[in-house]
Amino acid sequence: MSGTNTINDLSRLVAYLRSLRWRFAAGTGFLLLTNGFALLIPWFMKLAVEGLQHPAAGRFPPAVCALIIAVLALAHCIARIFSRTLFLNAARIIEFRIREDLFRRLLLLDQLFLSETRTGDILSRFSNDLTNVRMLTGFGAMSAMNTLIVYAATVTLMLRIHPWLTLCAIIPFPLMMLVVKKVSNRMFQRSLESQEELARLSSLAEESVSTVRLIKSYCREQYFQGLFADASSRYLACNLRLARLRGLLLPVMATATGTGTLIVLFMGGRLVISGAITLGDFVAFSGYLAMLVWPTAMMGWMLTLTQRGAASMSRLAVILGAEPAVADTADAEPLGDVRQGIEFRRLSFGYGPVKILNGVSCSIAAGERIGITGEVGSGKSTLLKLLPRLLPVGSGQIFIDGRDINRISLGSLRSLIGYVPQEAFLFSRSIRENIAYGAAHDHDAVEELVRQASLTADVDKFREGLETLVGEKGVTLSGGQKQRLSIARALAADPRVLLLDDPLSAVDAGREEEILAELGRFCDGRTVLIVSHRLSAFRDCDRVLVLRDGVIAEAGSPAELLERDGLYAGMYRMQRLEEELSL
Repeated sequence: MSGTNTINDLSRLVAYLRSLRWRFAAGTGFLLLTNGFALLIPWFMKLAVEGLQHPAAGRFPPAVCALIIAVLALAHCIARIFSRTLFLNAARIIEFRIREDLFRRLLLLDQLFLSETRTGDILSRFSNDLTNVRMLTGFGAMSAMNTLIVYAATVTLMLRIHPWLTLCAIIPFPLMMLVVKKVSNRMFQRSLESQEELARLSSLAEESVSTVRLIKSYCREQYFQGLFADASSRYLACNLRLARLRGLLLPVMATATGTGTLIVLFMGGRLVISGAITLGDFVAFSGYLAMLVWPTAMMGWMLTLTQRGAASMSRLAVILGAEPAVADTADAEPLGDVRQGIEFRRLSFGYGPVKILNGVSCSIAAGERIGITGEVGSGKSTLLKLLPRLLPVGSGQIFIDGRDINRISLGSLRSLIGYVPQEAFLFSRSIRENIAYGAAHDHDAVEELVRQASLTADVDKFREGLETLVGEKGVTLSGGQKQRLSIARALAADPRVLLLDDPLSAVDAGREEEILAELGRFCDGRTVLIVSHRLSAFRDCDRVLVLRDGVIAEAGSPAELLERDGLYAGMYRMQRLEEELSL
């Protein structure tokens, strides 16, 4: 990653830092006090030594100096507490705000972005990467400001004591900074590699836990253990390489500070002997030089924080800077109802180079029930996802009541549509909460939705009824129960358009009849599009669209399509034969 991109990514922190500028300013003020008290201690040590050497000439008796040093040490501790609290609390607030912005952005991003990003990778950005940014804006910012203050004040006081001795004492530090600069670029790359490997490790762990039943059923525990061991080894190797680079910094800094101390001892001692400086000046100078040791050692840690924070901010910027392919246009307006119908006009869509839909054109009247079938990969599910703009409309157009859906506000468009996806997803909450899904429904209303989805008998079997927890992703329910619960959730919004993507695939034939009868009563006056491979689901449909290779190969009522003896009739005969053979 280039330095320009890194700076751009870090510049995203400016707005967060600016919003808390008074906290950082107050923290800096307390840092000034902290270091001011610390810098006075060597000076009073100098006065105490001079008082011991020349009692009559001393401005402060040694006992008074000792008392003042104790008071300064106490004041130094109190000021440090306030400085640390202000800086670290500000960093926590920044972490909170970035996390909120990340989640808000994730909710805005479309299905294409989320399908290309691993869940574990996203979770890693929310946890480890945010922690690194917090450390950068908290400890990193505080340490950087503290180092700047200490160096500026300490070197100034050292220059007042003896300029030439000061110059000799700090000569090793520029050499140290040259080494640090060379290491910093490599540390950034190592930090970024480490974050990416952690994301892969998190993704593998998340996928393994969520599919643990499948892993056990195929006896693949050892295989996945090997995958995890390989990923963990790569993460360990990246961290060890990073640790070796960090390990280079401490010896370099220790060498620089140690060399400076030796120079002071040798040259300073000669200056005391020659009378160029007093013993008190030498004690104060040594104390000031000792104060530079910790900030100098902290430079390596700050460099690590900066590189880790920059690498993490680069990863967070991928989400923060992502623009959804599906969003409201400037001229988007709300739609209150569906009175005229839906029209697909020369609609095409593809996932990358793979073409799924190829010029689909069809008109659907308001209140009409449309069945959609076809072979696997013919574009049935994609067609349904395009209507509520879960996917961006590519080539062609979709109209509702004569209005292009790209010019209908997303909120109003999706509020009119109830969507039951092919794979039913349930939250780790109760049956009632999954059905209501954020809407205000009383007990009787939820029970009516349960009845319409033919779930009443199943709910009655649970000891806690509607309050039964379904577990993660509905693990405690069967496939058919999850599908029916998804249908109840879609009906809860009282939609004007109902999209059912193969909602009865896990339901037995007897239950299918019951569900279709209830849906027939609910859907009266509503526009319904139902995708299914089971042609029995189309018994109440006005028309059936048969898709093949991304185009509508046949269209008409179920009876008309049977008379034509085409694709639909062939599918119907095949299913009847399968049913007879299964008896």
